[in-house]
Amino acid sequence: MNVVHSAAAPAAIGPYSQAIVHGGLVYCSGQIALDPATGALVSTDVAGETRQVLANLEAVLAAAGAKPSDVLKTTVFLVDMADFPAMNEVYAPFFAPHKPARATVAVAGLPRGVRVEIECVAAVSDVR
Repeated sequence: MNVVHSAAAPAAIGPYSQAIVHGGLVYCSGQIALDPATGALVSTDVAGETRQVLANLEAVLAAAGAKPSDVLKTTVFLVDMADFPAMNEVYAPFFAPHKPARATVAVAGLPRGVRVEIECVAAVSDVR
């Protein structure tokens, strides 16, 4: 088991790792729309948040030796399911043409008052 850390993604805001690699898989913790350099929220609309969340996930995946096309499953957490279409508009091209399995759930709240959080599991070809 190896802990993954990327300075190109926000540091964990709690007692957890950005990701863990084990058994040829990388388990990425949920990412929210924080700027990796400042820790500040980068947007207040779900499309802007989703763009930053996916950029943060991509940085963590890269640090683990994976890329978006290696993602097997994502879980999307939304504060408001009315944001589902706007999130999908940003999410779909990020994974195109690859389409990982996904669950999307509505939640009562997310850290720092964000509207979207995404976690994922991906295959790692460079097992560490």
